[in-house]
Amino acid sequence: MRFRSVPSYELHVLKVANGFFSNYIYMIVDRKTRYAAIIDPAWEWEKITSWIIDKRAKIQAVLLTHTHYDHIHLVESVIQAFDAQVYVSRQEVEAYQFSSQNLQLLEAWDHIRIGDTKIEVLLTPGHTAGSVCFLLQDALISGDTLFAEGCGMCNFPGGDAEQMFNSLQMLKRLVPPYVRVYPGHSYGEEPGQFFEAVMERNIYLQLDKKEHFISFRMRKNQVFRNPQ
Repeated sequence: MRFRSVPSYELHVLKVANGFFSNYIYMIVDRKTRYAAIIDPAWEWEKITSWIIDKRAKIQAVLLTHTHYDHIHLVESVIQAFDAQVYVSRQEVEAYQFSSQNLQLLEAWDHIRIGDTKIEVLLTPGHTAGSVCFLLQDALISGDTLFAEGCGMCNFPGGDAEQMFNSLQMLKRLVPPYVRVYPGHSYGEEPGQFFEAVMERNIYLQLDKKEHFISFRMRKNQVFRNPQ
């Protein structure tokens, strides 16, 4: 049986681009207070500010799934415009010396409150040393840890295929089938696929043996595709 009750928040999706490279950013807006958090802001500032105004959102926080440039490009702009707090994992800061005004360090299983809305922090290293996913009542914002079609690359500094395997196994245990998955990029599927559908189609979630997963994730001659 799928989740039926109305969540305490609205989740809004915005596609932004830098040349041929595109991202999805997200905004969680508490229905009662209109307080809001924006996740991984990048690239198109005027488009983002128009989106915020249109949704009547009061930005309180920036949530970062990780600190690759395409996910943090506009963090300082959001801080300057809204005096927002910036949430990122302690492991990510320690690994990459990320710094920002209004910085708040996250640990695994922390909860962030935006009005009446609770957001759970899942520490999911693998793509980077301190990647996180944000779990809500019926949504998983997965950054570059999990895509509908695959998972993040593990050959960047701080990346680790064994940790990625462990992180994905944890998501398989924790995320209910009715939860929709909202990744940082799309390679064909629109954001918002049900987790049960992602489980059925995503080969990286079907590899249950760690050694098989590592071998496949780190195979040679992979073709990189720009996200759509």
